[in-house]
Amino acid sequence: MAFREFQTPQLSRRGLLRGSAYLAAGGVLAGMPLGRDLLRAHDVGAAWPNVAERIGHYVNGGKVPNMVASFGWGHDDPHAVARGTLKFGGAASAGIDSLYRIYSMTKPITGMATMMLVEDGKIGIDQPLAEILPAFAEMRVLKRADGPLDDTVPAERPITIRQLLTHTSGLGYDIVNKGPLLDAYRRNGITSGQVSRLPIPGIAQVPSAPSLEAWADRLAALPLLLQPGTKWSYSASIDLLGRVIEAASGQDFAQFMQERMFDPCGMDSTYWQVPESEVGRLTDNYGILAGMPLPMDPAGSSIFLDRPPLAWGGSGLVSSPRDYDRFLKMLLGFGKIDGKRVMGEAAVRIGTSNLLPETATMEGTWVAGQQFGAGGRVVGQTYGWGGAAGTLASVDFGSGLRAGLFVQYMPSESYPIRDEFLAALAKDLGVNEKAFSLG
Repeated sequence: MAFREFQTPQLSRRGLLRGSAYLAAGGVLAGMPLGRDLLRAHDVGAAWPNVAERIGHYVNGGKVPNMVASFGWGHDDPHAVARGTLKFGGAASAGIDSLYRIYSMTKPITGMATMMLVEDGKIGIDQPLAEILPAFAEMRVLKRADGPLDDTVPAERPITIRQLLTHTSGLGYDIVNKGPLLDAYRRNGITSGQVSRLPIPGIAQVPSAPSLEAWADRLAALPLLLQPGTKWSYSASIDLLGRVIEAASGQDFAQFMQERMFDPCGMDSTYWQVPESEVGRLTDNYGILAGMPLPMDPAGSSIFLDRPPLAWGGSGLVSSPRDYDRFLKMLLGFGKIDGKRVMGEAAVRIGTSNLLPETATMEGTWVAGQQFGAGGRVVGQTYGWGGAAGTLASVDFGSGLRAGLFVQYMPSESYPIRDEFLAALAKDLGVNEKAFSLG
């Protein structure tokens, strides 16, 4: 079991990011000494004038109340370009220690937690899920994605841990499903996270299953969207890995994450539930309606102040730019941070490499032509992912760059912030913008 099951793929030496609005532009700095000088500059905004200009454009233009770009080089402390206040009309400035809903940027953290258990020998990369969660032993697959739930065929192969890590398990997602399968997910409380206490037009307010165990059992009773191991499809699989971690470790998922990841990494501002004492650091989240930002989840009454019904491993965390940089710094140290070993080097190298099953395709998806690791995208030597409220972060192993962008608005496609962030980085580095093609 564990690492003996496969060979670690050799990472490409490509230095430029291609096709990813969800990754920061770390790869472009590979082999460029000026990047180190920029990051060590006293005035980071002056060192990154185009990044600062774009952030100022959105903040000064009233499109978002704040935005923070964080950068770190090697094992140096992070720097930030920060503008704005935690909410429109507020007095508290946003900065590297402000709190942001990172949503799907939770996924790489859960992916690496899964790799810890692979390292421990508790689970195997290619181990059938049913050996850990027996309810997934005899899955059925819909004949049509939007078809009736009783029009199915048997799964041709078992779901594996590798497939869960790479969104190739065939599972659906409440933000992807259509028709009867979407209705069934909602009826059973198979939700992908939380947004607000307020009723939001266009967003179904569905009560969640009461625990990860109940959530997983209800998921197992429903058909798959695709045959396991055949195609990349964004899914609930990373949330399901939270239940896998519980079953394999014998610990509550949130407790496991606190003891094995957050505390050892020094991530003391990462929460499933934001403590009342920290509300003063929490940003407001805004919904963009007809180009106008409207309060969606104000900090003072945020749903993230409530105890969540379960810890969503795919979307549930609130964190700060500094804390997320701690996670990236640990990865860049191949499992070590500040001289402390958090996870094994092999676990990091494998988790940040291409884990896609040989039987799976990414053609026709929005990550076509790329690779996927443990809960995050792999582009050359860069690993990372983004979140539903506009955030993104990555680590580039070739250049030693850690980078993140933190902002709070939904849906993330309302503004081209991610594209413009990458283009601004290219200008600051004197690189052709076509190197950041997002087509």
